[in-house]
Amino acid sequence: MHRKKQRVPLTISHRSGWRDYQTALKRSTASRKRHRRLFRAGCLLIITALAGWAAAGGLSGLRARFGETAHPPAEILAPSPNADPEHGRCPASTQLMNSREDYFYITADDRRLCVDTSLDMNLQNYLHGKMNTAHARQIAMVVLDPDSGRVIAMVGYDKHDPEANTCLDNNIPAASVFKIVTAAAAIDTFDYSPETVFLFNGAKHTLYKRQLLEKKNRYTNKITFKQSFAQSVNPVFGKLGTHHLGKEKLEKYSLAFGFNQRFKFEIPLAPSRFEVSNDPYHWAELACGFNRSTTISPLHGALMAATVANAGQLVEPTVIDRVTDAQGRVVYTHLARKRERVISPDTSAALERMMAATIRSGTCRKLFRGYRRDKVLSRLTIGGKSGSISNRAHDTRYDWFVGYAEEKAGTGKIAVAVLVAHEEYIGLRAGVS
Repeated sequence: MHRKKQRVPLTISHRSGWRDYQTALKRSTASRKRHRRLFRAGCLLIITALAGWAAAGGLSGLRARFGETAHPPAEILAPSPNADPEHGRCPASTQLMNSREDYFYITADDRRLCVDTSLDMNLQNYLHGKMNTAHARQIAMVVLDPDSGRVIAMVGYDKHDPEANTCLDNNIPAASVFKIVTAAAAIDTFDYSPETVFLFNGAKHTLYKRQLLEKKNRYTNKITFKQSFAQSVNPVFGKLGTHHLGKEKLEKYSLAFGFNQRFKFEIPLAPSRFEVSNDPYHWAELACGFNRSTTISPLHGALMAATVANAGQLVEPTVIDRVTDAQGRVVYTHLARKRERVISPDTSAALERMMAATIRSGTCRKLFRGYRRDKVLSRLTIGGKSGSISNRAHDTRYDWFVGYAEEKAGTGKIAVAVLVAHEEYIGLRAGVS
């Protein structure tokens, strides 16, 4: 048996020579590039799979397959006393993620029940078969129908907790995905458009206090709101948080998008978290996602993208179509439930343009390069938002993509969330000789 070799973080002592420094620097740079390639490959995998699924009639077939039924009774898929709903663990939750069938059985109140899910097995099995866990700490892929909230695929992986459903884990930093909320609040409140011009100083992806000052000099950059969103320019969103939105508006729109609230999901789903202090610099950090205290589950990330694709309407998620007992009697059925409109249709349309710019010319442009010439992808309107941040220990890097795809010549649409948590230093795996 070979022992697992560990790579150490990039630390150079005063005794280290220049050659040692250069070797360690190259190793660290190569590791970061490998992380980015893995994440791009994962995102491209799910989008390509969705495109193929859409071309086969998957998008258009959603409403034909899933009809609405009577209002469901009280939850019957509640966790057992020993389960941990705050981390996505309960009997049904464990069986749903990576499920290879669109039904499963549970026992509740001494009854054996058959649970029919909304999962599309063609898509679910394809994504599960292509999921590469070799260099990841966590993976989550969620696909849902924006109109009904029905979850079509739920695939994931957790290296340290195989029983956890990473798609429902609410402890993942939202990073720049939160810019969707900030942009919606700014457009809704101040009537900004995607072409509104903003000024900023310094680098695009830093957030120093001096960058929040309202000043103009020869080093000042001009950028449209659309490109600020597409390129994830932190100073622009930080200034929006500090000087325009403030604590009240940030709280209001985070609640509207579902933070600090429980969704009426059939299985336990802990709320995504948003906390705001009275410090104006904290408002800037929150507005651009430059913090680790704002957390979100991948399922909620897909719901945020769905809200934009659904003209500002936030829906309650669902993954259970119905539950029947041993005699075939229906004991649970699904009815689509929508919340109050989060943002106006005009604001939603503006956000669609900004999310489309992210694909064309923003942080996702390399991932989707050539998609307008692709035989299948060219038939879809695609929008998205990326995000990335390390954890406090700096040993895990979270990479996000949330977005939507709509048929240009049809009515079908989907919303997706992809999360890949990379380990900062990748060692050799143990092997058995």
